[in-house]
Amino acid sequence: MFTGIITDIGTVTKVTRDADMRARIETAYDTDRIDLGASIASDGVCLTVTALGPDWYEVYVSAETLDKTNLGDWREGRRVNLERALKVGDELGGHIVSGHVDGVAEVVEVHDEADSTRITFRAPPALARFIAPKGSVALNGTSLTVNEVDGDTFGVNLITHTKDVTTWGDVGEGDHVNLEIDTLARYVARLGEYAA
Repeated sequence: MFTGIITDIGTVTKVTRDADMRARIETAYDTDRIDLGASIASDGVCLTVTALGPDWYEVYVSAETLDKTNLGDWREGRRVNLERALKVGDELGGHIVSGHVDGVAEVVEVHDEADSTRITFRAPPALARFIAPKGSVALNGTSLTVNEVDGDTFGVNLITHTKDVTTWGDVGEGDHVNLEIDTLARYVARLGEYAA
């Protein structure tokens, strides 16, 4: 489990592709404190550490994950949002995030509003019904509050601090981002199906 509070920005330094993918991510995390098999959310995708070095870790990404996320776009030099798994006693500053991405949303508009940046996304139609105004979503692993929803589009505001400590300062129209809907929204919708 994760909280959607990004604690490092990593850099993809090596990518090996066949049907699946292996990637090396450079990090500021103390890798002496990371175990093989640990889970690290990388752009919101819960990935298992398969190898470690002095300032990097490697992950194996299955074809299924490549199909459901934007990780297929990873190239050397790409910056990625990182979060270590939640430990008992850690502050829950965002919302409960599983690292199991539901789909990919497209950035359709980016513009500045005073000191913040407004971003509008288009969600896959099957996921749009789970997104509600003032609800939470995880986008590229970042816990964000939804401002408004209009059909399959929704908007968020990013403050300067968020852009500084994540990769959101790099975002542009047409980008594809990993979308994980709020777990509570998923279960409420499922219960509603049984009540109908």
